[in-house]
Amino acid sequence: MDHSTTTTTAPSNKRPCCSPPPSPPSPAAAEVTMHSVLDTFLRLSAASPLSVDVGFETLVYSRASDSDQDDLIDHAMGMGARLVEAGKRCARMKAAAHNSMVWALPPDLTIKVFSMLDSQSLCNAAATCTMFHRCSVDPLCYADIDLRTDVPKVNNAVVSMMVQRAGKALRSLKLGIVPGPGASSGSSQCLVYSMRSSAEAAGISWNDKRSRQGKESSILTRSCLFSLVAPDNGSARGLLLRRLHLYNIDRIDSPVLCMTLSACPSLVDLEIVGLHVELKQTLESVSGSCPLLHRLFFESSKAGRDDSIKLQTCLNFVNNCPELTTLALRGVKLHDPKVRILVKGFRKLKHVDFSSSYSITGTFLRNLGNSSCGVEIERLILRDCMHLKEVEVARFVTAILAGDFKLLRYLDISNREGLALEGDWYRRCYSLRDISLEQLSAKRPDLRVIAEFPPEGSFLDAEHLMDSDLYSDFFGSEMSIDSSESILGSSPEVSSNSDQGSGNDDALEFSNVIDADSSDEFDFFPL
Repeated sequence: MDHSTTTTTAPSNKRPCCSPPPSPPSPAAAEVTMHSVLDTFLRLSAASPLSVDVGFETLVYSRASDSDQDDLIDHAMGMGARLVEAGKRCARMKAAAHNSMVWALPPDLTIKVFSMLDSQSLCNAAATCTMFHRCSVDPLCYADIDLRTDVPKVNNAVVSMMVQRAGKALRSLKLGIVPGPGASSGSSQCLVYSMRSSAEAAGISWNDKRSRQGKESSILTRSCLFSLVAPDNGSARGLLLRRLHLYNIDRIDSPVLCMTLSACPSLVDLEIVGLHVELKQTLESVSGSCPLLHRLFFESSKAGRDDSIKLQTCLNFVNNCPELTTLALRGVKLHDPKVRILVKGFRKLKHVDFSSSYSITGTFLRNLGNSSCGVEIERLILRDCMHLKEVEVARFVTAILAGDFKLLRYLDISNREGLALEGDWYRRCYSLRDISLEQLSAKRPDLRVIAEFPPEGSFLDAEHLMDSDLYSDFFGSEMSIDSSESILGSSPEVSSNSDQGSGNDDALEFSNVIDADSSDEFDFFPL
């Protein structure tokens, strides 16, 4: 009997094989799909707005939950914003391509034209179209940066960006606050580039602004000049800078200015107005770092209180900057022996401005114009020098009539407080009694003389000056000077303090060198 064997198959413990996940579409396929979707979507523009609204509303309410509906709405708004941006970008690209075809100038000539624009006009041109923007970032367009404004508008980031774009092509940099077109001619109001002035210009109260000092966007600080010192291909960006003008930036101090000047050895034109820096440190930095300097214009923010310059500083300045042709030191305390060293030491000096210099009496002018001195001054401004004496002015004019100062073409001896009389500083002279301007005009028709004085008796009595309120109101007020009469671009004048300073401690420095009354015997001797 045959026995049949029944075979039982044991269940398999292996998991059934899953189908592999679909591979993501290739970039080319995804791009084709996106093109197709966008083409289909944009064809809906022919449909009525009502049908689009109804269709989207139906789609939204087909979602089961509120969160899904909100997500769909947000997604639709995001896609719409991206489409708008894409449309604007394509429009700009088409406009740039059109401009490139119809613009008559090649890129190199366009860059040349842009390099002749001022900084504000360059920024306006750069915002016009993509083609202009590409041309405007060329370093040549930033060779001459002029960021002077009448109200605070510029911050450190703007300065840094422009200096970086210029690189080694940078030749001129002008920064700070200067009086705008609305300022009256000759206005001496000192516009200080400070946080407070920025708040007032913006119409925001100072108390509200104080809490936002770290976020202030229109203030130049001491770091605005750091970009000149920063290295660019192994050397500072200011290496080839030729002109540096700084106006009323009250956060720049002497260390920052000295550091900046050390990085600008090619400077030929330096103008400093209203900065809180000392004249002594400025001259020392210029002497050590700027041997090619042709023009120095320094107007002290201390208005007659800057008494830091020393004899050795003057000598070093004369010896190390032999190319100087224009020297303006306004509102500083300079004694006649120092002035004489400066005027006689610079053999190429043509233009001199010591306006509002507190301690000048005029003795430095004695025998200065004869042929043996070699002084060839063409322009001399001694406006509002508090201690300028009438007798010294008369002696100077007499020397001109005698044939000295043959190259002099412009002389300004105006004084809003009158000239000092010999022997008594408080007695003032309001007219050139012993000086015949008519005779001078006949003798020297090529010489223009400005001699403006107030009416006699307008100067306050000495006893009244001791009143503190009156003293501060009168001598702390601004001084007016016609900007057209200044040297190579004038700056506002600020009056000097009126304390008798001709006999202060600084004068002791000269006690062993020269007697002030015999300064005509003194000459410059290089070290």
